[in-house]
Amino acid sequence: MNYKSYLVEKNINLLKSNIILFYGENLGLLNVLKNKIKQNSKSASIAKFDQDEIVKDDKLLFNEALNISLFNDKKVIFIDQTNDKILDTIKKIEPKLTNQKIILSAGLLEKKSKLRSYFEKSDRLDTVACYADNEITIKKLITEKLKNFEGLNNSILNIIADNCNNNRIKLENELNKILVFFDNKKIEEDKLTALLNIKENENFNLLKDKVLIGDKITTNKLLNETIMESDKNILYLNIINQRLKKLLELTSLNKTLSLEDSIDNMKPPIFWKDKTAFIQQSKKWNSNKIKKVLEMSYNLEFKFKSSSTVNPTILLKKFLIDICEEANS
Repeated sequence: MNYKSYLVEKNINLLKSNIILFYGENLGLLNVLKNKIKQNSKSASIAKFDQDEIVKDDKLLFNEALNISLFNDKKVIFIDQTNDKILDTIKKIEPKLTNQKIILSAGLLEKKSKLRSYFEKSDRLDTVACYADNEITIKKLITEKLKNFEGLNNSILNIIADNCNNNRIKLENELNKILVFFDNKKIEEDKLTALLNIKENENFNLLKDKVLIGDKITTNKLLNETIMESDKNILYLNIINQRLKKLLELTSLNKTLSLEDSIDNMKPPIFWKDKTAFIQQSKKWNSNKIKKVLEMSYNLEFKFKSSSTVNPTILLKKFLIDICEEANS
């Protein structure tokens, strides 16, 4: 069965099959759904693997899933970073499962993906696409979390939403800061701006804009001046990715409209202070170039998460220089 993510987020019990596939670029939502399954499976034993471990030796999965305890036959097995390589193993183990659940997590899977296609066509398996959030869904999450707070207005919503760049993981962290800091349940804009390091993020946003415009001189200057914290490298990637996705969306809009009219018709709209830079960037990027850089970004994010030997900030700076070059190609 194919389920909408917003329905599953409200009721995780909709997922009844023994094997479930979560896929998509929204890692924050994917983590939320996985945590809901964990919370719903407190009596089960939990195991975790990466796909590479299973592909190398699928006996690991069979042994973990099928060796049942006399006292507890419930198991939940999470397998991360999956793709088509695990499909044969899934086909072999599927008929052997009883009270065991296997949860597969994948990044973006194209429609031609064999794994995605197999799950979507099966009435025995469940699949949930975790697509990127937008400004509307992020603001709904903020409103729900802070609904009992005094001072929550459009300006506050915009500050929090803009600072998170439609990233749920970042949003969750920021909301937790707000809940702790404003323990009197009264939000003040000046204190919020200081709490969320808005100035620091504005510096990177300026760098992002110059990179995507292809301004080599200013990019090099800002790379030397902008402090980028290594624990925020995935956040920086997400800031770049969100802008690239908006540019990609623009390429698919009605070509009979003028550029400015097309931008005005985008949903959600481009924030007014970003519009000038966005127009300049749109003249530099076509869909093929955008898809190429997004693929580079997803590969870089994987390196950030899987390697501790390479300085991630150096990799990020090289990536930004490569984007600047691509903008001018």
